[in-house]
Amino acid sequence: MGRCFVARMKFRIEKGMHIVVEGSVSVYTLRGEYQFQTVKIEPYGQGALALAFEQLKEKLKNKGYFDKQHKKPIPKEIHHLVLVTAKESAALHDMLKIIEKRWPLVEVTVVDTLVQGEQAGRSIASALKYADTLGTDVVIVGRGGGSTEDLWAFNEEVVADAIFAMHTPVVSAVGHEVDVLISDYVADLRAPTPSAAIEMVLPDKNELLYHLDETAEGFVRAFEGQLLRKMQQLYHIESLLRQQAPTRKLQEIEQAFGRMQEEYRRTLHYKFGQYMMQIQPLKIRFEQSMAMLLRQKEQQAAYLHEKMKLSDPRLQCKEGWAQVSYNSKPVSLSQIEPQMTFVLEDASIKLEAVCLSKKEI
Repeated sequence: MGRCFVARMKFRIEKGMHIVVEGSVSVYTLRGEYQFQTVKIEPYGQGALALAFEQLKEKLKNKGYFDKQHKKPIPKEIHHLVLVTAKESAALHDMLKIIEKRWPLVEVTVVDTLVQGEQAGRSIASALKYADTLGTDVVIVGRGGGSTEDLWAFNEEVVADAIFAMHTPVVSAVGHEVDVLISDYVADLRAPTPSAAIEMVLPDKNELLYHLDETAEGFVRAFEGQLLRKMQQLYHIESLLRQQAPTRKLQEIEQAFGRMQEEYRRTLHYKFGQYMMQIQPLKIRFEQSMAMLLRQKEQQAAYLHEKMKLSDPRLQCKEGWAQVSYNSKPVSLSQIEPQMTFVLEDASIKLEAVCLSKKEI
């Protein structure tokens, strides 16, 4: 069994392990020796890749690579994002598309690497080490789906060592949701897919725009309230001056009031102008969202209106029954005496009546 063949083996041969060996036998006749040339070794009863995965997983677990105390938190504010993947891959295209839709303000750096093949593991490890020197907020490493052999580079120990040694938070986003690899265990955060990784680390601009609108409305209300209080104070001062000060002094105060009022108006107009210039591109999206919300609320209102009609007390009164009141107070018929004037009313009619006679039934 040659050294090159051993280096390409995915699992370690351990003492007591049952294996299946394929190869050919040759005889050295001068010495009477037999040689066995190995071309393939597989663990008996399970695949080589599955065994190699479990062996490396156990090894790294014992080294503390999976411990929670080593996990770095993902920053809430992401200004710079590094994507370690193949530059021509569909996964990169999907991630960039979601970044543009979700938070286009983030700075993105793509570090190209092999993601499949015998040299992919070392290529990924080298790309991660380089990404760690870029001063970024988060590094996302991954690729799209594929077979176990296609994804195997992310199960290699050299990749696990690179991720564990990084000072930058790392998100592992490899394959589909069902694919769990060594890189997922070592990384600070595991994403089920590359696209999901972007959604997990970047905020949604539409949500932030909604909060921005709320903040802007609060600013306007506060500014108008302050302006109203100032105007009320000035009116109060004007009233006092009219009662106590000479006419000239009163005119000066009125002029000062006018200048201050004009200054407030100019300031308010200027602030509103700046605000509208900043949010005009976002206003259309907000209005579309509000239109959708309004349609939902109209449907709810229609439903409640129908429900309210069903709950109308006028529809629930039994025919022939009415409330009896005397001197605007509800009474029973037993309290009504002949010649007394009283009122009968139901949900829609009110009658004034006179008792002509009284007879108990």
